[in-house]
Parts: sequence; C-alpha cells; structure tokens
Amino acid sequence: MPEPAPRRRPLPLLGQVGGGRSRRTCELRCGDACFHPAPNTSDNPYFGDVLSRSLSRRSALLAGAVGAGILGLAAPAAAGRADRGPGRPKPSPRPTFRSVLPNSDDRVTVPENYEQHVIVRWGDPVLPDAPEFDVHHQTAWAQSRQFGYNCDYVGLYQLDDNRGLLWVNHEYTNENLMFAGYGGGAAATEEQIRIAMAAHGGSLVEIERVGRSGRWRLVTEGPRSHNRRITTDTRMRLTGPAAGDALLRTAEDPAGTEVRGMLNNCSGGTTPWGTFLTGEENFNQYFGHAPGTAENARYGLAGGASGRQWERVDERFDLSKHPNEAHRFGYIVEIDPLDPGSVPAKRTMLGRFKHEGANVRLAEDGRVVAYMGDDERFDYLYKFVSRDRYREGSRRHNLTLLDTGTLYVARLTGNSPAGEIDGGGALPADGEFDGTGEWIPLTSDTESFVEGFGVAEVLVHTRLAADRAGATKMDRPEDVEPSPVTGKVYVALTNNSAREPGQADEPNPRGPNKYGHVLEISENGGDAAATAFTWSVPLVCGDPEDDSTYYAGFDKSKVMPISSPDNLTFDRDGNLWISTDGQPGTLGSNDGLHVMPVEGRFRGELRTFATVPVEAEACGPLISQDNKTVFLAPQHPGEDGTFESPTSRWPDGDLPRPSVVCIWHKGGADIGR
Repeated sequence: MPEPAPRRRPLPLLGQVGGGRSRRTCELRCGDACFHPAPNTSDNPYFGDVLSRSLSRRSALLAGAVGAGILGLAAPAAAGRADRGPGRPKPSPRPTFRSVLPNSDDRVTVPENYEQHVIVRWGDPVLPDAPEFDVHHQTAWAQSRQFGYNCDYVGLYQLDDNRGLLWVNHEYTNENLMFAGYGGGAAATEEQIRIAMAAHGGSLVEIERVGRSGRWRLVTEGPRSHNRRITTDTRMRLTGPAAGDALLRTAEDPAGTEVRGMLNNCSGGTTPWGTFLTGEENFNQYFGHAPGTAENARYGLAGGASGRQWERVDERFDLSKHPNEAHRFGYIVEIDPLDPGSVPAKRTMLGRFKHEGANVRLAEDGRVVAYMGDDERFDYLYKFVSRDRYREGSRRHNLTLLDTGTLYVARLTGNSPAGEIDGGGALPADGEFDGTGEWIPLTSDTESFVEGFGVAEVLVHTRLAADRAGATKMDRPEDVEPSPVTGKVYVALTNNSAREPGQADEPNPRGPNKYGHVLEISENGGDAAATAFTWSVPLVCGDPEDDSTYYAGFDKSKVMPISSPDNLTFDRDGNLWISTDGQPGTLGSNDGLHVMPVEGRFRGELRTFATVPVEAEACGPLISQDNKTVFLAPQHPGEDGTFESPTSRWPDGDLPRPSVVCIWHKGGADIGR
C-alpha cells in the first residue's frame, strides 16, 4: 500500500486566484487569465450546479461520502465497473510501488528501485548545425536550432524497439530566467524578443534506448535526419472549412491559407497514423492593441500593449493593424514526424479556442474521434467526429481525416434524486452517483447547426457558437484522454478560482474549486461516435483529510494528496496517470505525477510516482508502449527566481533549465511495480 499522506491541513489560500499557481506562471503562461473576469459571461449552466443536483445535503460525513454542504461522490455505476457482470474488462494490474512522499526538494524524486535521467534540456542541440548552448551569448538563430523552452506535451514515435522520435511542445518562455537583467517586455531588446519567439513551438529529436533498460538518451551524432525545430516563424497550412475565409485573411496572407508559427502549445496527442497533434492554448496574450469587440473579449484579447510586446518587432502581433491575425491561432496543429519537410497543418475543423490538446480514439465504424478541452474557467468540453473512416496503412488518406466531419460540444445533466443519497456512501436506486450528457452538434464541414453562424464563423468563433448552443460550463477542462483498455474518457478539470458558492442560485460547496477533480465519461454503447453519454466523478482532489475529497470510494487513509490535475495518460494496463500544476500553492508541496486504478477493487487507490523540482510543474507525461519507461517534462523550474538569483538549480546545479526526463525500474520491471 502507499505510505499514508502526512497528517496536515492544506495551506490557507484566502483570496487566492490562479488555482495555486505562482503569480509568475500566471503572468507568463496565460497573461494573468485568472486575475481577470472570466470571459464566459453566458447564462449557460455551470458543471458544479449540474453536479449538485445529483447530490443531496447531508448531515454526517463517512469515509467516501459527503458531509453537509460539502461536495463528494460515491462509487460509479455497476454497469461501468470492470469487476461486475459478464463481458466486462478484467481488473487491471494494480501499481505496487511505495509512494513518493510530499516534499519541496529541488530534484526529480522517484520511488525506491527507480532511476531517472535527463534526456534533453533547454538549449541542447537539435539540428546538426546547432552551436553549443551558451546562456550568456544567446542568439535567435542559435535558439531556432536548439531545444526550446518550457516543455509540455511529450509524444514518442518508435522507429523500432531501440530508436524513437521524441516530440516535445515548448509552451512559453520565462524571460526572467533566460536573460540577465531582464526588465519586462517594454525594456527587452529586439534580440531577446526574437530569442523568446524562437524558444516557443516544438522540438523533434531522435532518441535511443540504453541497453535493454527503460532508459533513453539523446542521439548526438550522425545525420539525425528527422530532427526538427518548429518556432513562431515556421510556415504552416490552414486547412479545413475555415481555410481561405475572410476571417482568416491578412495583408501578409490575402488567401487566408498560410500562417507563420504556432503559439503557447500546451498538451497534445498521437493519431493512429503516427502524427502528433499539438494544441495552441493561451495565444491571446501575445497580441497587443486588440479592438474592443465582443469576439475579442470572449477570447481574452484586450487593448493596450501585450506583456512581452512582440508587436514591437513583428507587426502582425499588433491587432490594431492586423485584426485578423489572432483568428489564425488557437487551433490543433498536426505534425508529421516521418517527413521533416512537411508543412504543419492547423486543422480549423477542430475549432478555435484555448486548446489544451487533442486525443484520438476510433469509433466502432472506423471514424476518427478527437476529444478536446478548452482550458478556461467556465468553458467547455468538445469532440470532433470525422466524416470518413480510418484506413490502416493508407497514410495519404488518413492525413485528410481531420478536415471533414462534425464538431460537438458537451451538455451534462445530473440524475440522482436528493432523497436517495443518505450521506452514508450507499448507492442510490439507480446504482450511480453520476448523470447523463449529450454531444450538441455545432457544425459539419458543410452545414452550421448554430443559428446566426456560418460554418467558418463556428470554427473561428467556436466559444461564441458553443455559448449559443447551450453547452455546460466546466472547471477549466484540460487534458481529455480515452482509456486504451475500456474506451472510457477522462477529463482533467484543474480548478476554478472564480466559482462562487451561490452561482445559479444553488449552494456550490467547492466554490472556489481550488483543488480540481477528474470526470469520467462512458459513451453510449461504448462507441466514441455516440451523441449521448453517462458521466461520473471518480476523483475529487485535495488532501485526503479534507472531508470534501473523494477517491472513488477507496479508503482515504491509504491514498496520497493531489491537487490541480492537468495532464493525463494511461499505462498499458489501463491505470490513469495524472500530472499536476498547482500543488505548491494548494498543498504546500511540489507538483508531481500520480497514478490511480480506474477499474476493479482498487479503483481510487491513488499513489504518487514522482515529484518535480522547486516551483516546477509536472508535464508530459507519457508511458512507453512496452510499459518500461515514464517520460516526464518538468516545466518552469525555479519560476519565481531571476537569472541572477535562481530559486532552482535543476537539473545541472547551475541555472534552471526545463527538461525531459525518463524514469525506469532498476530491475527491468514494468512501470508501477
């Protein structure tokens, strides 16, 4: 069993916003989004209000249940359990490692019998002609050939058992840690701005296995023909129904079909045909002087200079001169790792919003389904269903699948009568603490289903179309990940600092929701293309001693604390892995990577597998196909420091450098043992 969590209460956070993040992260990653009013001012229902309708007020608290006025959930429906009924999946092998305890150490901490190794760090050469990294003599040219800053999503395309292509997003930059004497965007030199621009985007690097272990290392010699840097200046295609529309045309691109670069790429996914999908998230913060339109306000685009003031060196970021330029960001970008000369494609059919990422599952009939979250307080959960079917081995055909189909947004409803929930943890008559939902069609590639919106308008102003369609407000939907074993879909709802208890005229006991929770969706008939689903909440995060937390009904004396779930992944056995972003501010300990079975008798038994360095966020994560390696990307270590006075010196003992690490079992066992 995991070691019990330290018996302490969470740190008080009176008046805190930002979900436990450092104020520095809020400023640089998302332009202080949580310090401004939430951009969704629609009267659509809140998920917390929907959830509260399926729970009762209770007068007593028992383990796995809920006290009076406190949010909690009981076990999922019998129909969704892997250990009940014929034809259900067998219970997954349960992780058995001894949990890493909460800490504030400036290192990557792993369980007993495990090792970790830095594969690649900021500034390492990516292209063969890249110079060695010199933090005191950086140039934009060098950075465009070196590994970028602030790693997030990690994807691996294995060429064979011992070689692979590692894709890593570079979400944003901490200029305060990159440059000596950095005084903000207004004081930055043109070269500093261009270096930061080149440090965004993504890197594709060849890696190789060390012996027969789970350790991987960067290939540093030879042609490395697949290696690639993508930056804010890389040529990209706009594809799908909105491509060429007047909303996407600019002076630089009068056809509206090409754009330079991608911005603030957060998480992502891998397609069945071997490409990477990477999501543009907080793109709004890079643009200055936005006209005061309702459309711009809904996307957080504001007047005045931007924080980094890129518009000083590249006019396209000045929306007073190029108002359509921001319409060309906020998409899912498809990257082909096998063709280094290919042009990345921004798939407009998947909508424009603050994409955390996109993860793909095949429907029963072979159509492609992509699940996506809009990472904003009170925003929505989406999915796309392709028109055409996936064809095994037909790469040319499959590379067109994300351009035609139907885009949906989710509406959720609770269904548990209050009188059947007695506060003792017993299931109500229908056997579930959960609800139902529907996928509302917004548009196909040829027809809009939202009154007053054309197809291109839905795809460019997706948030406004979803408002009108009556979607359910959620608590910052981040990663959305289908289980490879059961097909159920899991959503990381990170937190919501703006939620108020009295919203929608009903008590909201987790307002503000500073710890977050995880949603589980079961599509009707198990078919990803279904238009209806059931949902439950297997994990309500926080300190296990906090009465409002819930771990799928598992004994809370035997689980670890967790806060601010962010990125998700699965191991081969179907266990859910959860990385976090905000534990230092809410739990008083470093962020980390946790694992929890979601099927069988150990459902809810959450363990902590790794913690990241001081002030870092746990990103990635990825489990290798052979279950021998965890890839983890600690982002923004030492984010509250400066170049001159660093608060972290990870990974090399000098300056903080965002990196990707691999973790493996010393004895060669599968991850989790």
